[in-house]
Parts: sequence; structure tokens; C-alpha cells
Amino acid sequence: MEFLKIKFIFLISFLLVGCSSIPTNTANSCSIFDERYLWYKHSKKVELKWGTPIYIQLAIIKMESDFDWLAKPARKKLFKVIPYKRPSSSFGYSQAVKGTWEQYKRETGNKLATRARYKDSVDFIGWYTSKTEEILKIPKKDAFKQYLAYHEGWGNFKNYKKNKKVIKLAKKVEKQSNIYKSQLLKCRNSLNKNKYIIF
Repeated sequence: MEFLKIKFIFLISFLLVGCSSIPTNTANSCSIFDERYLWYKHSKKVELKWGTPIYIQLAIIKMESDFDWLAKPARKKLFKVIPYKRPSSSFGYSQAVKGTWEQYKRETGNKLATRARYKDSVDFIGWYTSKTEEILKIPKKDAFKQYLAYHEGWGNFKNYKKNKKVIKLAKKVEKQSNIYKSQLLKCRNSLNKNKYIIF
């Protein structure tokens, strides 16, 4: 009985480490999906469901968390020394804030969604970019403006030209999405073939 308990704990630990560790090369889409094949399945499902290209899903996550499932904004510091509050409630792969995440769960019915799970994070990005297209008429393939709306929010998007910092970030996302896109052209056929997954 004790042996089975230890074995079960080991299996759960293995799965958690395997599913949550950061991919070795987050700048290469083929490398990411080679390590995390299920992530490709999840991203492909989002592309079919919401119409958001896989390369844009990845570029947003790369910018927001660099694929760190436990990513949070750095705490502000009082007197440059004492750790204080975080600037926002952003968390997980997508860095979604609590309020928008709750809206996503209500509108999609995905009540058990968690920001620390890749599957839910990319579905959130698909939902968000789809609403951005609906509200702001920005095509889902427009990485630059989609990221501006993602970062600034739908209401504040109109003011983005005043924010040079976010424009710079959006240009990086656009550049990274183009890199991911060209990489995927080389490995997508291989990824689309059925693969055996142990767990």
C-alpha cells in the first residue's frame, strides 16, 4: 500500500514537472512543439475554433511570459528596497488579469480554466483576439495591432499612439510572429502526423 502511494506521488510530480517546465528554446516554434507535442494540438484546436493563427498565439505568450506558467509581474518596491504590491493581477502563460479571465470563463463556459495551464491560456488568447476583431475590427492575423489591443485593452486601444513603449513591444511581437510562422512552415506537416503520447 505504501509502495503504491509513493508511486502515485512520483507519477503526479513527474507529470507536473513535464507539463509545466519552460521549453528549452522558446524562440523556435518547431522546437517548442517538439518538446510539447500536446501544446501543438491545443494551439491547432484554438486556430480552428477561433481563427487565431498558431504563430500569433505563440508570439503573444513569448512576449507576455516567455512560456513560464507561473509568471507574475515584478513587485513594486518602496524606497527602492522594500517589496510592495504587484502592478497588476496578471498571471500565467497569457498574463491575463483576473477580471478579464473571469469574463472569459463566463462567456465560454470554461469554468475550470486556469491561467497556469497552456490549453486554457491559448484558448483565452483565441477568445480575446476574436473579440478584438469583433470590437475593434482588427484582423486576427494582424499581430501588431492585435498585441496593442491585448496589452492596452479594448477601451484604451485608441490611445496606443501616445505610448511608445507598447508600440515597441508590439513591433517585437509582430517580428516574432513572422519568425514563428516561417519556422512552422518547415515542421507543420510533421506535427500534423499522428504521434503516440505516453501520458
